Amino acid sequence: MRTYTKEKLELFKKVNKNRARLLINCADQPGIVAAVSKFLFEHDANILESSQYSTNPQASGEFFMRIEFEIENLQENIKKLEEDFKEIENKFQMEATFKYVDNVKKMAIFVSKEPHCLLELLWEWQSGDLMADIKLVVSNHEVARELVEPLGIPFHYIPANKDIRKQVEEQQIKLLKEHEIDLIVLARYMQILTPEFVEEFKNQIINIHHSFLPAFIGARPYERAYERGVKLIGATSHYVTNALDEGPIIEQDISRVDHRDNAEAMKKIGQTVERSVLARAVKWHLEDRIIVYGNKTIVF
Repeated sequence: MRTYTKEKLELFKKVNKNRARLLINCADQPGIVAAVSKFLFEHDANILESSQYSTNPQASGEFFMRIEFEIENLQENIKKLEEDFKEIENKFQMEATFKYVDNVKKMAIFVSKEPHCLLELLWEWQSGDLMADIKLVVSNHEVARELVEPLGIPFHYIPANKDIRKQVEEQQIKLLKEHEIDLIVLARYMQILTPEFVEEFKNQIINIHHSFLPAFIGARPYERAYERGVKLIGATSHYVTNALDEGPIIEQDISRVDHRDNAEAMKKIGQTVERSVLARAVKWHLEDRIIVYGNKTIVF
């Protein structure tokens, strides 16, 4: 199975070797779009997709832009492209990042006992709809091993609890750095990460919370939702920060419930929502569609 997905990845890289994305964030001001478009035209780029947003175009708000484009023989021209763009960066005082589509992101998945979110990611990956190089799965339980290893993905069982958290994270960080991981996905990994770990991978950790945040932060949200008699339950995918379940939200969704649904029924309904919400958030990150702005996200 690993060979099959590797072939898909190699084909994806080959097809997209001349494709890049440009992410921009700066103060809103006249001329940004014109300058960027002119720059790409002068560098023989064909713009494939362009999206922009201003928080307040009438009062010098914050401006965001994502452009996807193709340039013939891009690999030979990357250095010049980035150097030439610095003039526009300096003129508009912008944060600008070039992302190259054939540089497929290396991903690690963390999971505990419940495998539904992990399975969703693996299904998407096997089908070619989740274009990532899954380097490893890390778990504090053995439950997921039999789901992961037959696919040719290394599985690392690392027992974890609050008493040995520092030693565990040292081991995890070593693994992640060895594999040059770009994205960590917490697919129902039920351990709190230390500030040191979060800082090491800032805006590179995506979590799924089994609640429609900001409601029912923390543990046992379905039980608490049932006790409260809610009519809607949901799930939230967000970047991890040191404020528990308060990181920038990427995606959310809901499902309707009623008085006939007990806590267990709500949990089953919620797990379906969790799977799809996490998968969408991960895909958007892999496709460079997210710009973090303060404690919010702009998702193109």
